Amino acid sequence: MRPEPFALERYFAQYEFTAPYLLASSDCDGLPMAEVLAAADDECAALWHDLTLAYTESLGLPQLRAEIARLYDTAEPDDVLTGAPQELIFVAMIALLSPGDHVVCTFPAYQSLHQVAETIGCEVTRWMPREREAWRLHPADLEACLRPDTRLIVVNVPHNPTGALPSHADWRAVTSLVSTHGARLFCDEMYRGLELDPGDRLPAAADVVEGAISLSGMSKVYGMAGTRIGWLTVRDEETRSRIAAMKDYTAICSSAPSEVLALIGLRSGPALIARHRARVERNLAALDAFFDRRADLLSWVRPRAGTVCLARLRDEALSVEALALKSVEEAGIMLTPGTLFGLDDSYLRIGFGRENLPTVLERFEEFLAAAYPPR
Repeated sequence: MRPEPFALERYFAQYEFTAPYLLASSDCDGLPMAEVLAAADDECAALWHDLTLAYTESLGLPQLRAEIARLYDTAEPDDVLTGAPQELIFVAMIALLSPGDHVVCTFPAYQSLHQVAETIGCEVTRWMPREREAWRLHPADLEACLRPDTRLIVVNVPHNPTGALPSHADWRAVTSLVSTHGARLFCDEMYRGLELDPGDRLPAAADVVEGAISLSGMSKVYGMAGTRIGWLTVRDEETRSRIAAMKDYTAICSSAPSEVLALIGLRSGPALIARHRARVERNLAALDAFFDRRADLLSWVRPRAGTVCLARLRDEALSVEALALKSVEEAGIMLTPGTLFGLDDSYLRIGFGRENLPTVLERFEEFLAAAYPPR
């Protein structure tokens, strides 16, 4: 089994750590180690002090799994399996799918959400959001994708790369469709918690659909991508056991220091999320002004959650890939072309979770003024 190259990750490997300015990042600023350790409660401080660099429990540190379970309405610690988010997508798909299975996946999406199933030999139908309706993932469009042999429905909400978020009514319709059909729901919820309006937060899939799998982690919401800690929450022992058995062929267990750091981060979660959300709101205000000033060149749909949005070049004769190459080479600013998500060459993903976004955006606007003068 050999998947296609991961276009987004190969692109990031080329530019992420060499370009001095990033408008491509999909996460919040990484937390300094000293700040994380300073936030440790007595139990976490003792765990850190007494830590040995040995193997850890394959399902995850018990205290960490208990803390994760508190993020859900119905989950228990035994419903949680930890690992690197990308690893968990891979092992879940391998454990649950077989060649010939029919899968429905939101699209555009993080490539592994559909690529792993395609590599297994599944038939994947893409559930496309409606751009003219603010990238709405319409339940009727999902219903049209379903077949009697649909085995898995893969959803990403809040959505990367658009920043869209279904309404509560649409989410109830989606989960009702899944429940009635009987297919399994796999929901990438990596940005859950970074809604601009906390009242818009949707119930986790694992809480509302029997057998559903919720994926989340420390990378996006908590600013702790370097821990490489994520988790699957599924209230179905047989499914969880199959995924755990497959994980024995990858990392087996997580990094011992990362588990303790993640536990500290989760216990500091409300304060961290409030800080990240305040930054996101400031940065979106800067983007509002930027898109107003360059409305001749770019349009966008303002996101409702997360730290990414999707912009579009108004002139179809222009190329985002050419723009991105020129930007990184001449101004040192890394952008994310939508072609990396399988979109056409008019789309551009912008990340706005970093503290320096106003500075980078000012530099980007200066670059655009020279390369694409306002009309």
